[in-house]
Amino acid sequence: MANAEPPMDDDGPQSNGAYRQILADIRAGVLLPGARLRETELADRFGISRTPVREAMRQLEADGLVVHIPRQGATIRVLDYSEVMELYEMRAVLEGTAARLAARAASDMELDELTALNDEMASAPNTAAAYELNRQFHLTLLDAAKNRYLVKSVNALQKTLLILGPTTLIEPVRATEAVAEHMAIIAALRDRDGPQAETAMRTHIEAAHRVRLRALRGRERPTEGI
Repeated sequence: MANAEPPMDDDGPQSNGAYRQILADIRAGVLLPGARLRETELADRFGISRTPVREAMRQLEADGLVVHIPRQGATIRVLDYSEVMELYEMRAVLEGTAARLAARAASDMELDELTALNDEMASAPNTAAAYELNRQFHLTLLDAAKNRYLVKSVNALQKTLLILGPTTLIEPVRATEAVAEHMAIIAALRDRDGPQAETAMRTHIEAAHRVRLRALRGRERPTEGI
């Protein structure tokens, strides 16, 4: 039958769906660092068997997002302070390089798209919309750098950053600052000034890093800070 639904034991599409849903929960802060992942509970929640859930958890483990703790099982990985510092240092290096390369390689159409995304972000109605527009801005700039190996490196880093939870744009002031920082990046790109584009991107990432560290310090107190 041509349009039949995939069978319940076909764990390919289902494991991909479970994987994406768990990633979304990590990104949204529904699953926080240290949270246990129970196969039975997840299978019931997603309406699938435990086999695709187990496969999704293996993939998350390969990504470095899940670890197995003795007598506890699969758990969302907890990043220590030094790891967070290292992640943002590498993000500044990689995305700064992307901005420098994009200043040389980006088309006028790509620059116009970056401007349009940032304009939409400035008037985004909520944090979720601002997050998605910000994500599209960074992906568009990364594509404009025209370096496939850089794309792979940034994508791998971004997966690990998901462990940190909700976007820093949840702070209204940070969202406004990010739009202004994007404008500085775009201005350097339009001037075809690679070093300045890299500097503007590094400034942008470092600002996000400071907000993230404040949020993490808040988490360590009795009340959560993000």
